[in-house]
Amino acid sequence: MQGLGLAPFGRSITCMSPGVKSARSQAWLESLGDWTWPGQHGRVATADVLPPAWVPSVPPAREPAHAQPLPAGWQRARRALIACLLLALALVSGALVFHRQLGIGSSVRLASARIPASKPTLLPTPTVKVLGHDHAGSSIALAEYQSVSLQHSGSYYLYLPPGYRAGAGVRYPVMYFLHGKEQSATAFLEAGLQEDLDSLIAAHKIPPVIAVMVQGGRGSNNWRNLSHFYYQSYVLEVQEVVDRTLPTIADRDARAIMGDSMGAYGAMELTLDNIYRFGVEESWEGFFNGLEYQLKLDRPQIKALGLHAFVYGATQDHIANPAEDYPFAAELRSAGADAHAAIFPGEHNMQTCGEYMSQMLLYAGRWLEKDQTAGTASASSSAHD
Repeated sequence: MQGLGLAPFGRSITCMSPGVKSARSQAWLESLGDWTWPGQHGRVATADVLPPAWVPSVPPAREPAHAQPLPAGWQRARRALIACLLLALALVSGALVFHRQLGIGSSVRLASARIPASKPTLLPTPTVKVLGHDHAGSSIALAEYQSVSLQHSGSYYLYLPPGYRAGAGVRYPVMYFLHGKEQSATAFLEAGLQEDLDSLIAAHKIPPVIAVMVQGGRGSNNWRNLSHFYYQSYVLEVQEVVDRTLPTIADRDARAIMGDSMGAYGAMELTLDNIYRFGVEESWEGFFNGLEYQLKLDRPQIKALGLHAFVYGATQDHIANPAEDYPFAAELRSAGADAHAAIFPGEHNMQTCGEYMSQMLLYAGRWLEKDQTAGTASASSSAHD
């Protein structure tokens, strides 16, 4: 994306995105130093981890102690002290549970935004600035507003398709994009997102869509609710703001969410935590640590609502283990999802994402179009019953 005035970050590489004839400078998604997944480079653990040889297999028997019993008065005092301590612990635990600080009895679903219950707050309307148009007629805009979830400013970039006119009565499905660690949301534009969407829409391979590139936080947990950073709630908040301020089809089957690297993990976690919000999910060069339990909990909802998912890795990826993709896709299918996986040539970088972005947009766009058509036909049939 030219003319955004954003400096490149990280380690640069040069790549060619589909349909683009000039080279662009791309960036590595993230780096974890020398750390790699277990089993990379052929180092596969084949034996159980055993204790050191000097640890005895049977602990030696301890000689019984012959301590003198305490006087009766001391024993009564000790019992009273223990009872007081247990009572105090019970009171503190009860208070924490009441205030939902122990995680007991709370719902697994996230609130739509971090809004104090005693002071309801309406989500603000963003300021939208159009940054430019291309020869195909699509435009890129920057939306900024004061986020309730983050309690500071939030922003996201918008792709508005050719022919887009607010108030024209046309409503659009939406694709949401989550970037990787230390990236900017413009990374998808730099990898050719606008050109790919233009080409697919012009060829009538996917319907006209709105794309939302959310600007997340920094660090290796940049799409999670941790400590004072509520970035998962922030994505849901952005989705609500977009549905309220743009002509979208406000339905889960008209929403796709996808991401690269940490954004791939964030997209999958967000989908499983909010299965009623997103009907299509894609993870590009991501991983799925700890999501098996959430997937197990979601099986009834996935069977009832359906889910379309595509996960892929890169053959030379030493950060996100590509060997996880096929098994996790199988777990999604066993839960009732329509899920697919692939391992593509390449490394863990934005060049690989750019090379296969068009295929991923095609997969998501076709399902958005099919679900949109099915929903319209179902509504029409109901109206005539």
